Amino acid sequence: MNRHLPVAEPHRVRRAALRLVRLDSRAFAAVIALNALAAAAGLAGPWLVGRVIDRIRDGAGVATVDRLAFAILCFAVAQLLLTRFARYVGHRFGERTSARIREEFVERALSLPASVVERAGTGDLTARGTADVATVGTTLRDAGPEVSIAVAQALFIIGAVFALHPLLGACGLLGLIGIWFAARWYLRRAHTDYLAEGAANSALAEVLSATASGARTVEALGLQERRIAACRDAVEECRRTRMRTLFLRSVLFPAVDVSYVLPVVGVLLLGGALQAHGTVTLGAVVASALYLRQLSEPLDTVLLWLDQLQSSSAAFARVEGLGRAPAALPAAESAPADDRIEVAGARYSYDGGRDVLHGVDLTVRPGERLAVVGPSGAGKSTLGRLLAGIDAPHTGTVTVGGIPLAALDAAQLRRQVVLVTQEHHVFLGTIRDNLLIAAPSATRTELSAALAAVGADWASELPDGLDTELGAGAHRLDGAQAQQLALARVVLADPHTLILDEATALLDATTARHTERALAAVLKGRTVIAIAHRLHTAHDADRVAVLAEGRLTELGTHEELVGGGGAYAALWRSWHGG
Repeated sequence: MNRHLPVAEPHRVRRAALRLVRLDSRAFAAVIALNALAAAAGLAGPWLVGRVIDRIRDGAGVATVDRLAFAILCFAVAQLLLTRFARYVGHRFGERTSARIREEFVERALSLPASVVERAGTGDLTARGTADVATVGTTLRDAGPEVSIAVAQALFIIGAVFALHPLLGACGLLGLIGIWFAARWYLRRAHTDYLAEGAANSALAEVLSATASGARTVEALGLQERRIAACRDAVEECRRTRMRTLFLRSVLFPAVDVSYVLPVVGVLLLGGALQAHGTVTLGAVVASALYLRQLSEPLDTVLLWLDQLQSSSAAFARVEGLGRAPAALPAAESAPADDRIEVAGARYSYDGGRDVLHGVDLTVRPGERLAVVGPSGAGKSTLGRLLAGIDAPHTGTVTVGGIPLAALDAAQLRRQVVLVTQEHHVFLGTIRDNLLIAAPSATRTELSAALAAVGADWASELPDGLDTELGAGAHRLDGAQAQQLALARVVLADPHTLILDEATALLDATTARHTERALAAVLKGRTVIAIAHRLHTAHDADRVAVLAEGRLTELGTHEELVGGGGAYAALWRSWHGG
């Protein structure tokens, strides 16, 4: 199974770009029209200079020259105003389109199955949502208007040279052929190399994120040198890919600079010969040379942004590729008949490897409290993921009310089952903001009750209470408080089944026991599945399921299993020091 998020093919990127243009077609048409008018106004200057030369040769006076000079000034001002307005309209178009891309990216990211995100890694998703989206936004806001203006100017300038004299136009165009070869060489390699650079950036972000988030584990297991080596390898790969794209630019730009001189020289030589034979006027030759010299400015703009356009194309392919990521299964047409969860013959493996669950059969009765215990690596968390509908077994079924959990859409699933793990998140904002994520319409009384239910009495003691700002530069929660805040969100979400995967592991024993009892009281009449390493959780449960090496080995009440003298009894005696 491919662990990486997909990248969109070129034809999909083109279709996506056209779709974005169609969504704001009037603004896009206005940008094109304004750029064309600005480019047309810019053609007047060199032509009028040529007219000045020819009129002086014909003996015209100062008044004629003044009128032509005033006309040059008027066209220059018109070009300036049209260009500025074209950039303004283009920037507005770019910002609106960039906002659409960001909103669509967030919607797609939130709709991804949790298993897809976990396998791909958060680094890749983060890089696409930050650096890649920002690159596309910069292109739409800056490169788009600049390049469209430059392309319009270049086309009008070349057309003007041909209008002055076809031979001069052909000579100027022939002199630009070096740019065509250099650009073709560059474009043939740039897209692939920029995709490789983006992938290297994602890999580096993933390595740094994993190392930082697991710093305590790395230190505890003495893995510092290994993680440093992994970071160095990722940095080296980033450096190598960036050096490759730098090499492409170092070849393109010098070749282009040389190519600018050739058409001007060619037109002056050919124009001199034609003027000596009376085929063309001196003014036309000067105007042609000025046009071709003027051509370097829009071509410079195009080529300078060409690098940004290639980088943006690769970034857009990665952003748009999110739409091709594996989606959740089609939602079930019917709702679950009841709250009963049944696991039948469930087998599961990660990424096609060996099975970590082997034919598990389990029925979770509505309203009961079930504890799942077992040694580390027994498959407890994997079973919890199947019961929460995050993953689906490759053999067997996991259903709620007769409907496969994996067939429920996200909103429907979370009304049925919520999984709470050791991982917890505190979002920027107030305590109130963090709680309203789970229940946007909750009242202040309901928010306070949810905090009290999980033993978060500290919240009411803060100076600003629910309006206390959290995060960097504001009030910082310790691990226990952050986890209690996460559990309060679960209380507000109010699912009929709650799966606690060692959710109180970061709390001290007293606080954990208080929180679990409070949760049991709040969720009375609902199903609670506790995957825990503290056996007091199992003692308080209605039934205990014991897993060993991916198999369900024992199932019964605490008293039954202790009296049975099996694996659970041994764990209980060991935990009590008996």
